[in-house]
Formats: sequence, C-alpha cells, structure tokens
Amino acid sequence: QVHLVASGGGLVRAGGSLRLSCSISGDINSINAMGWYRQAPGKQRELVATITTDGNIDESDSAKGRFTISRSNAENTVYLQMDSLKPDDTADYICNAHSTPQAIASGLAWDYWAPGTQVTVSS
Repeated sequence: QVHLVASGGGLVRAGGSLRLSCSISGDINSINAMGWYRQAPGKQRELVATITTDGNIDESDSAKGRFTISRSNAENTVYLQMDSLKPDDTADYICNAHSTPQAIASGLAWDYWAPGTQVTVSS
C-alpha cells in the first residue's frame, strides 16, 4: 500500500508564491514517479509537473518558467514551488504517485492520489 499526504495550498495574490508538499509512506519502492495534477471547477484534471526516480521531469507549458518540482529522498517528500502565480492557476492541486511496471504486474494500483489542496489566486 501507498499513502500520500499533501499540504501547502492557500490564498495568495497574483504574482505571489506557494510551496506544495507531498509526503509518501508505505511501499515507496513500488513508485517510480510522483507529481502534481490540478482541477478547476468545470474543467478536466490536467498535469502540472511530475518527477521520476531518475530525475526526469515532465511539466505543462503553463508551469514552465514559473513552477519547480523537486524531491527530498531523506524526507520521502516531493515539493512544488510555485512562483508568479496567476488567477488561472486557481484549482484543487492533487498529488499523484505512479507505480513501476513491476509493481503493477504484481497487482498494485497504477496510481495513488492524495486528497487535494486548494490553491486560490486573486487578481
């Protein structure tokens, strides 16, 4: 089993910053990527940024130049530093962990999801 806990959301003005955290516990060796998705009311969930165990980063065009994803192996935590926030960034931000092919073959879930943390950016 894998358990995720996310935190760091809040209310900020346009141009401000927030730092999201997502901590993982349980069978962490079954995970090869972690990151963040977001979903605004009336819209589909979309990728923000993910990072793999070997350091490969995937991020949306919207995130490039403004958001930075990183990890702390000692803390089993992934961070998302969000700078230059815009009102369009307002959404529920959801931490994700993706399983390795080996873990999936052994019967574990493809993905694990934390309860979301709300980010609201005022103009």
